[in-house]
Amino acid sequence: MESPTPLRLKEARKAAGYTQQKLGLALGMEPNTASARMNQYEKGKHAPDFTTMKRIADELGVPVAYFYCEEDVLAELILELGKLNKSELEQKLKDLKSSEK
Repeated sequence: MESPTPLRLKEARKAAGYTQQKLGLALGMEPNTASARMNQYEKGKHAPDFTTMKRIADELGVPVAYFYCEEDVLAELILELGKLNKSELEQKLKDLKSSEK
């Protein structure tokens, strides 16, 4: 199975208004390699480790789980849930659990 990470990374980067170069620089990559490294991540030639992926997620303002989620609908839910604060998340969880009964 193909990893969803490269495509999701590209989509999240574009949605946040970053070029590959700008995102790489924001993450502290060397200016002469930032764009190439981000391009390799988006092409799936190399995969960032979890710590790097977490830094990317934080920079782009999305939950890191979004990049690893296999299913598109669940990934979209993760994006939307990521916009909520802790008490809103707890309420959503409570609502979901109560609707199961």
